[in-house]
Amino acid sequence: MRKALVTGSSRGIGKAIALELARRGYALAVHYAGNQAAAEATAAEAKSLGAPQVVVLGADLSNPQAAQKLVAEAHAALGGLEVLVNNAGITRDTLLIRMKDEDWDAVIATNLSAIFHTTREAIKLMMRAKWGRVINITSVVGILGNPGQANYVAAKAGLIGFTKAVAKEYATRGITVNAVAPGFIESDMTAKLPEAVVAEYLRQIPAGRLGRPEEVAKAVAFLASEDAAYITGQTLCVDGGLTPH
Repeated sequence: MRKALVTGSSRGIGKAIALELARRGYALAVHYAGNQAAAEATAAEAKSLGAPQVVVLGADLSNPQAAQKLVAEAHAALGGLEVLVNNAGITRDTLLIRMKDEDWDAVIATNLSAIFHTTREAIKLMMRAKWGRVINITSVVGILGNPGQANYVAAKAGLIGFTKAVAKEYATRGITVNAVAPGFIESDMTAKLPEAVVAEYLRQIPAGRLGRPEEVAKAVAFLASEDAAYITGQTLCVDGGLTPH
């Protein structure tokens, strides 16, 4: 039985990832930043889907000590930690000349620096076990860019570079480090977009539709599995063909 921590798993893509791992028999640590009730609901659903053990842990990942402590708490509660999915993230969108220092700092702290802190702690545990999976949820905008998101894009692009570097450091230890880059995915955010904006997105996507959180989750579950043992340092775009390669 593998044990996994999924950050930001109270809703959206993080929730879908937690539930997919639950279906596959993982023990889970469900993390939330502010909405404990939503995290508890995710945990209850995960149990109903077959997760043998589920714990709910809260932490403000912009705080380095809290991020490190979250990994330690997950390890202690589950009796081990072999899979870390770094999914939690925030946005503070605005054009560059309007972006405040605190908008930049908050997004970098949560979307990039926190991944450094959680991964560093988790890698120590994985090295002892001589097996581990780290999966970082980046975004296609980290590859393509996106106006009004200089902070978010910088963090997501940085996460791709971080993934490549750490993968090379620990490939001989039975630890893989990969990234998944979702494209435009059905979510609370996309549901609020004007029809014209969604139509423009769809025009750019060869598949002609938005993705579903469950489709991202299945990609993550594959990378967490034994079947992906020879895949490391990669960024898998789940985007309906949007990103050119």
